[in-house]
Amino acid sequence: MKIFIAHASNFDFKSKVYEPLRNSALNEVHEFIFPQEQGVEVITKDVIKGIDLLIFDASVPSTGAGIELGWADAFSKRVICIHEQGARISSSIPLVTDTVIEYSDPEDLVRKLTEALDQA
Repeated sequence: MKIFIAHASNFDFKSKVYEPLRNSALNEVHEFIFPQEQGVEVITKDVIKGIDLLIFDASVPSTGAGIELGWADAFSKRVICIHEQGARISSSIPLVTDTVIEYSDPEDLVRKLTEALDQA
């Protein structure tokens, strides 16, 4: 499955999301697109047209990630929302997904995402 990761740019997404997923067994099964992995943001609208799933980290509010979420919804892409434990997420998230995962640490994120993707 081709999976795009959307997130705010003003939190530690590399150690909290990118590295745990890259180093997990999920990375051997799925193709992850991390838009800021190389330090240069991927142009996303065309990329999102070609994905199977968008994982949206809502831990920190982000206009850019919200736009990516809107594109995924417009292109009828499946969406999973993830967020750090205790984060206050937008009340509009249930309009684009019924899968919301709260995680306590990177290991918890990988475990819960693995379960969600196994059910897909």
